[in-house]
Parts: sequence; structure tokens; C-alpha cells
Amino acid sequence: MTSRRVRGARPDRPDPRSVTGRRLRPATARDLALLVGHRRRMWEEIGGFTVAELDRADGAYRRWVERERRARRFRAYVVEEPLGRPVASGALWRSPAQPRPGALARESMPYLLSMYTDPTARGRGIASDLVGAMVDWARSHGYRRVYLHASPLGRGVYARLGFTDGNEMRLDLPPLARTR
Repeated sequence: MTSRRVRGARPDRPDPRSVTGRRLRPATARDLALLVGHRRRMWEEIGGFTVAELDRADGAYRRWVERERRARRFRAYVVEEPLGRPVASGALWRSPAQPRPGALARESMPYLLSMYTDPTARGRGIASDLVGAMVDWARSHGYRRVYLHASPLGRGVYARLGFTDGNEMRLDLPPLARTR
């Protein structure tokens, strides 16, 4: 896939939301540290985790991304400001799906994850364009649904793009008591 200019950023006309246009591009293996760093900042903003927990999650995520990229189930994008400074990233993972009848009968389902926009770049449509690129990819590959779990900060972005709440329920389990 070639680089895609972000909405409103035309080479012949400056983007009214920034000095010049931004560039949305597929992430490469060289972007792994950036993706891990953006994901960590996302979790830091969500809050409730210790530094040790975040450190463990960083390593686990790095290994998981490497494995899923090799299996061609992971696709990420980076948005760069004009001088090449990355200000946002997000990923699409083709999650294994259970067999089901109908239009959603696929072996995998696109799941958006690790969405992050630098605070200095928020409010300019960057996250919307990033999600749009991933939705476009899913649509062009015949998928009929994209899903995600939204943080409170991201819910408005997804709702404006047409995402709706589903019927997923969960049960949080307390840790088992340790016995010797």
C-alpha cells in the first residue's frame, strides 16, 4: 500500500487544521519501538497500572506483534507530521473468529487496537483518519464488521465514525487464593 494523505491535507493546499499536510503510512518492522511506545502511553493515560506491569506488557506486546506480523494477521499505521515526526499510530489485528452462519462467517475478524494520538496533535481528525484507513482496509478485504474496545477518551471518536455498542458482556474474576 502506498502512503495516504490524511483527510484535508492536499499537496496543493495547506490543511486548515495544521501548517501543512500529514502523512498516513503503513507501519514497518522498523516502527516496532514506536508502536510499543505509543501503546504504553495509551495505557499510562488509561491509568491504574504500575511501572512494572507496563514494563512486562511492553515486552509481551513486542513479542506478540512480531509473531502476528510474521503470520500476516497484524497491520499497523503511523501518522507523521510534515517533518516526519510520528504523532499517532494504531493497529488492526485479524483476530480468530468462531464459526458462525451468515455474512460474518469468516475465519478472522478485524479488531482495532493500540490507538494513540500524541496530546499535542489531538482534536485535528488524526485518529478519525487512522481508523478510517483501517476500516477501508477491512472493507476492501471483504470484511463486514470491525470491532474494538474503546477507552473513555476514544469513545467519541468511534461513535462519530458510526461504531455502536454491542452486546458483549463480561465477568471479571478475582485472582485465585494461593495455597502451598
